[in-house]
Amino acid sequence: MFTLDKARQIFPDTLSAAAVPAITARFKLLSAEDQLALIWFAYLEMGRTITVAAPGAARMALAQPTLDEIQAMSFDEQTKVMCDLAGKINSPISARYAYWSVNVKLCFWYELGEFMRQGKVAPIPQGYRLSANANSVLEAVKKVEQGQQITLLRNFVVDMGYDPDVDDSQVVTEPIVAPTPVDQREEILIPGVLNQTILSYMQLLNANDFDQLIDLFLNDGALQPPFQRPIVGRDAILKFFKRDCQNLKLMPQGGYGEPTEGGFNQIKVTGKVQTPWFGREVGMNVAWRFLLDENDKIYFVAIDLLASPAELLKLGGK
Repeated sequence: MFTLDKARQIFPDTLSAAAVPAITARFKLLSAEDQLALIWFAYLEMGRTITVAAPGAARMALAQPTLDEIQAMSFDEQTKVMCDLAGKINSPISARYAYWSVNVKLCFWYELGEFMRQGKVAPIPQGYRLSANANSVLEAVKKVEQGQQITLLRNFVVDMGYDPDVDDSQVVTEPIVAPTPVDQREEILIPGVLNQTILSYMQLLNANDFDQLIDLFLNDGALQPPFQRPIVGRDAILKFFKRDCQNLKLMPQGGYGEPTEGGFNQIKVTGKVQTPWFGREVGMNVAWRFLLDENDKIYFVAIDLLASPAELLKLGGK
């Protein structure tokens, strides 16, 4: 019988991008000032190679009042707000930020970066030099592939803000978009995979049809996002889909499956995922590891950010 811990071990040869949690951990050890400077330098550096997507109107509406408040401050006050965010200091804006969803936080930093570039918000002081540790982290960010870079930028800002014990039910997120009409959905074909549950998972997620998507899961099913603990139960998974997975584009490239004990099937798919945060030019190389019961319901799915593009082609020799 499968337990969740056992399910997490399927396809153990999958090489995930270990550099991402390692660099994230190093970033968190930096001072608040160095964290802010590194984000700014990374933003400038990656702006040359990654097209940051302008935020949607819904996300902007949620972040705009706070951005207006910051613009009205003096440069010293603006710098303090940003240091409070990075240092997790209890202040009105820092506490408010903790209750924003990932997408709203990314929108906020995108606009803040634009304001810094335009001189509306306090820039990094002229001639500022990163500390040796911060510069080492920045150099590490530069060396990983683009899909890992955008994951790092997300990781850097997602845990900022004063967060003693956020009530998850109070998190502010953008409105749920309507699912793509059925007749406008792109059909998903995955070389090596004919299982309808897997094909439906990809197609329904691309269509933002989360209410239909969750029906593919068992009641006690689990989903494990990259470098996170599994999310267990249909209610929690559905909340994650609606909050963090709107307007993703999954582009599976191949896969294979094999039966395992207890009538279960394990299926691995590799491909790319494009996010609305960084436009359509950059895709993250990912693997999906599915474990399905005898009725083709999802008991477990892990999404892994892959160590390299070469991992996309490593499908167990199948």
